[in-house]
Amino acid sequence: MEAINQRIGEILARVRSSKPLIHHITNLVVMNDTANVTLHVGGLPVMAHDAEEVAEMVAHAGALVLNVGTLSPSWVESMLIAGRRANELGIPIVLDPVGAGATLLRTKTNRSLLSSLQIAVVRGNSGEIGALSGTGGEVRGVESIIAPDNPAAAARLLARTYRTVVALTGARDIITDGARVFTVSNGHIWLTTLTGTGCMATTMVAAFAAVERDYLLAAAGALAMFGLAAELAAEKAHGPASFKVALFDQIYNLTPEQVAAGARVTEIAG
Repeated sequence: MEAINQRIGEILARVRSSKPLIHHITNLVVMNDTANVTLHVGGLPVMAHDAEEVAEMVAHAGALVLNVGTLSPSWVESMLIAGRRANELGIPIVLDPVGAGATLLRTKTNRSLLSSLQIAVVRGNSGEIGALSGTGGEVRGVESIIAPDNPAAAARLLARTYRTVVALTGARDIITDGARVFTVSNGHIWLTTLTGTGCMATTMVAAFAAVERDYLLAAAGALAMFGLAAELAAEKAHGPASFKVALFDQIYNLTPEQVAAGARVTEIAG
């Protein structure tokens, strides 16, 4: 996979050189953290939620993040307005279906966004992907409690149904466009001790997708970088709080060469 790793490093270099604007309509719980991660990976964050400005704002963006973590009807309206404008302009949309499967509202909203918009990448945990694909799984709050029996099959089914790339994150990430399947083995258990690490991973996917139109490779590369940063951060940390600080430092300091050398990406089908 040396050639793939080299391409991943090159994508990061392009993010750093072009500094794409990443427009977020995202949850209130980790809004500041996702803004900082966007900066640290090399992008420029903006959090614009009002329906009166989202179409104008997204026109300047390299990618749009839709995150349903703290749902409200007005935000769903804004997501649809921004998403339709992004589709018109060919701007990639990354959907984070937080808590899909936990309530009917969350499941219905995510399916509506998937049906109404052309989503470039869906980044979710195994329970969320299982719920949206109809293959099983259980979500309690926003956490995956029970995974579908075959996570890779669930991800491929969702990808084929909505013509998107699905990035299912967990102990081993599974990324698929419905045909090709990549796995990413980078990461650390301490990512589970912090709120919002999935949301942080989503914004990194958006930054990579803003400069790379092979969204399968962009998602795999972003997740490999995020997982590698977590591995290096854990070497310096003493617990969740110091791990978070070290994680941000590592995302900021990682070079394209380090990411290319440390990414553990494998193609298992295609």
